[in-house]
Amino acid sequence: QMQLVESGGGLVQAGGSLRLSCAASERTFSRYAVGWFRRAPEKERNFVGTVSGNGDRIRYADSVLGRFTISRDNAKKTVYLQMDSLKPEDTAIYFCARARMAHADILPVSQHQYSDWGQGTQVTVSS
Repeated sequence: QMQLVESGGGLVQAGGSLRLSCAASERTFSRYAVGWFRRAPEKERNFVGTVSGNGDRIRYADSVLGRFTISRDNAKKTVYLQMDSLKPEDTAIYFCARARMAHADILPVSQHQYSDWGQGTQVTVSS
């Protein structure tokens, strides 16, 4: 089982930026797509974006397209979520997880297609 640890959350004003990190424990990390999800207060966990194992394919939720950027550094076993132009509605706990299948041809967007979830990091955007 791979361990994933998120960091970088915090409190920021609307319009500001944060960069989240998702650090993995295993070298096999590069075989898997890694997804970001978020859970706003009293809401379900929703897809934010995902990146393929080698970083050449990325997919975003419509709600963050153009504002958030996902990247990964497999040498550091880390995936990043750069969040710009933050809005109060981005307030949530952000989670990363790895895809259940290695070398997936199609980037998964359902949380049920992911495992080894991190503990999450809180992002709060004030208006």
